[in-house]
Amino acid sequence: MRKGKLGLTLVASLILTVVVSACGNSGSSSSTSEAPSSSPATSAPAEGGSLETTKLTLVGVRDAQISSQQIIADKLGYFKEEGLEVTNQLIESGPDIGPMVSGGSAPISIQTNFMDIILKSNGIGVKIVAPLAQIAGTQAVVGGKDLVLNSAKDLEGKTIGIPSGADVKIAIDNMAKELGVDASKIKYVNLAPSDAVVALEKGDIDAMAAWEPFITKAINAGGHFLFSGTKSELPDKKGDVNWMSVHTTIQVTDAYLQENPNTIKAILRALNKASDYINNNREEAIKMLAPELHLTETELTDIMSRNVYGMTADDTFLNASNGQGVMDYLMSTGNITSVPETSSYIDLSLLKEVDPSLAP
Repeated sequence: MRKGKLGLTLVASLILTVVVSACGNSGSSSSTSEAPSSSPATSAPAEGGSLETTKLTLVGVRDAQISSQQIIADKLGYFKEEGLEVTNQLIESGPDIGPMVSGGSAPISIQTNFMDIILKSNGIGVKIVAPLAQIAGTQAVVGGKDLVLNSAKDLEGKTIGIPSGADVKIAIDNMAKELGVDASKIKYVNLAPSDAVVALEKGDIDAMAAWEPFITKAINAGGHFLFSGTKSELPDKKGDVNWMSVHTTIQVTDAYLQENPNTIKAILRALNKASDYINNNREEAIKMLAPELHLTETELTDIMSRNVYGMTADDTFLNASNGQGVMDYLMSTGNITSVPETSSYIDLSLLKEVDPSLAP
């Protein structure tokens, strides 16, 4: 996918609008709901205290990596069970959430931890309150039908279509370091994911790097999976790898966190129920999600198999949020100009209150 204080400069806003999300869909944004709103609670008790707000808009993306739990929690009534009236606003372009947060129209949203690092680096008061899924398995490279590799080193000199600034480049660079590939000899062409799928099918590029659902679409069009942040099918490296880690997260502005802690805990409880449902009832979840995500059940089955859904803030999540490799990459792309302290953009205290087993 491709950032709040009132003094945010125009320059920072422009930077944030061009950030490529690890899993943002291409295309213009659209909304399935009205603008975010809230109203004081009248009589809606919650575990640990009364809800400060009962009516709210939760901004997410029409994307299996980002908003699966959000959709399930709505459709199965988990939000209502917590005394909440939640409007799910699913936009089509993940990169648009950053400017929405910085502009004040998305005080509570779901995107990726990379977005929060960028937001904080640009002076936006925002906190991750929980992870939702490890999605590095959906950040992948697909080879064209005519691409033959005897080893990963054969990628040198080949052309890869990739959106400029796409986070999947982290996986490519780490693959290259581990397998002795000179990454500087790989030729990159700036292509939007949908255009890269077409170019790969026509043979105009040797491989493409993007995220779901474009990875599955490219494979279905005749391409073959090469590697992702967590899996590899390269000739000299097959199986599990650790070439990238990126998580879907739920984040709130500092003001919203201060004013609505019980409401946030209620949302976290609902999303945790949805995570359990997805993991324990995958087929039923896919049937429910496919129409909302505009995908076939077959496509969605493949896509969701590459994600790991769960709200445990383990070392994988924490290391992905403050790892030097991630920060170096974001600095190199110009998405951040300084490295923020982890505690300045992550606050897991409410998650720990909801379930001590989920947070350190």
